[in-house]
Amino acid sequence: MPDHPTQPTPDDLREPRAADLVYDWNSRNRRGPLSPLVHRKISFFDETLRDGIQSPSVRDPSLEEKQEILRLTAALGIDAADLGLPGAGPRAIADVTALINFAEREQLGIEYACAARTHERDINAVADIADATGQEIWVYAFLGSSPIRLYTENWEVSTLLERTILAAELCAKRGLPMCFVTEDTTRSTPTVLDQLFRCAVEHGVKRLCLCDTVGHATPAGVEDLVSFTRLLLETIRAPDVGIDWHGHNDRGLGVTNNIVALESGADRIHGTALGIGERVGNASLDLTLMNLKLLGELPDHDLSKLVPWCEAVAHACEVPIHPQYPLVGADAFRTATGVHAAAVIKAMNKGDDDLADRIYSGVPANWFGKQQSIEIGFMSGESNVRYWLLHRGITPNDGLVKHVFDAAKATDHILSDDEVMQAVRGYEG
Repeated sequence: MPDHPTQPTPDDLREPRAADLVYDWNSRNRRGPLSPLVHRKISFFDETLRDGIQSPSVRDPSLEEKQEILRLTAALGIDAADLGLPGAGPRAIADVTALINFAEREQLGIEYACAARTHERDINAVADIADATGQEIWVYAFLGSSPIRLYTENWEVSTLLERTILAAELCAKRGLPMCFVTEDTTRSTPTVLDQLFRCAVEHGVKRLCLCDTVGHATPAGVEDLVSFTRLLLETIRAPDVGIDWHGHNDRGLGVTNNIVALESGADRIHGTALGIGERVGNASLDLTLMNLKLLGELPDHDLSKLVPWCEAVAHACEVPIHPQYPLVGADAFRTATGVHAAAVIKAMNKGDDDLADRIYSGVPANWFGKQQSIEIGFMSGESNVRYWLLHRGITPNDGLVKHVFDAAKATDHILSDDEVMQAVRGYEG
């Protein structure tokens, strides 16, 4: 033991930061940051304007709405966007062309991509837009590869190889970079994938897209498939070929699988705003970005436009946002529970907004341009009432607080602002 007590340092005397008060089991045994595992820049690919609007429940946005969505997509630092499937017809061609011209005028700095079947017509439609706009467009050429698809279509593996070569050679001829998309990759066999991936790379394909087309994969399957693909590329001495992960949410694992794909060696993640898309939707790109930010993987990403992006998509596509949808939903940072509100208020009284953000929230609201909201209802305590009144410039004397509190306890819902003010006006103190 030392003869004299150790003198406190300035750090010992300061108030703890909120981050110092959170024990993070998420990072305790984590393998480490993503970048060293991936050995390349992580990038993000937005499918909102293509796969997203294939949802049977959404409205196809107007061109002006698509332009605003694309503007917000770029503002989030999302690297690339699928602008549509020009092979679908004249309207798709017109919209893709207009979006590229808009993005160039606005200098959005986002990479352009289009979906295409491995057919001449689809690829030539993309190439014609590239020629007309003078801009590079990535072709994401898709082809079914699973046994169930082959059986249904009466296809042989030789047919898949022929179509892969046709698409790759046509893209090269028309000067288009190509990503080879194996539909239903997560239910395809290693033998078939081995043949298709080798063939695609031999014919100049720069990226491979692994698709969980029907949301079949679990995290263990994602890890196995991505690791298999990365090892294959190293084996054939093509380590610079990129690996995309495109997930759907049928098992509710879309966001989890996105993160596991990155940890396993994928370097580009797909998704849509609010997770809209076929059936129950794609992996949610907004929640993927939010989680990676919280994991410390995106220190330079400004995600202040994340909520406006989701709200713009919800409005344009006429998709209601569930009140309890993470981050964006109306209830995400809203509480009327007495115990919760009391703790938030005590944190606020310490003059530490970050502490107030974290005491009953795993997502700091202020990181994403939102704030905590304390309301009054049947589960509230008197502290809720005092806070509500103070923040509206109303003196919370004991009689008024009890009057509003009793009114709240007599209801079965959260009081609206008008209902609280009605109770305030009805107080005869």
